[in-house]
Amino acid sequence: MINLLDSIYLWIKAVHIMAVIAWMAGLFYLPRLFVYHAERAAVGSELDHTFQVMEEKLLRVIMNPAMIVAWVAGLIMIGLGAFDWGAVWSWVKLISVILMTGAHGWMSARRKEFAAGTNTRTGRTYRLFNEVPTVLMLFIVVAVVVRPF
Repeated sequence: MINLLDSIYLWIKAVHIMAVIAWMAGLFYLPRLFVYHAERAAVGSELDHTFQVMEEKLLRVIMNPAMIVAWVAGLIMIGLGAFDWGAVWSWVKLISVILMTGAHGWMSARRKEFAAGTNTRTGRTYRLFNEVPTVLMLFIVVAVVVRPF
């Protein structure tokens, strides 16, 4: 029975890693689309419509499913004992993942503003925000791999 659980755990971990990679790719790319959308596309133009389609599909087809799979696989791994409730690194990872989910939600709200033609943010705002997932990713990877605390 233990070998079966070990085998299942490794498959869940592999799925988790793949989902995180896909989610992170979207978290890195969507703000870059927003930069170009804000700086180059007039509301109602053909380019505006093209960016809207790209942003919506990135969120709906890649980012949202990847985030859900990453969360589900992560929660299953926690259920199988992968979370060390007494270790700081576990809490740093969990808090960072919650913040990453918040960043995802913020981007989703911005996409809706672009779709409604009500975006008021500049390309610079999106360039700065593009660093948020990177910083959170650094916290997560260092916490899990190096476990400095």
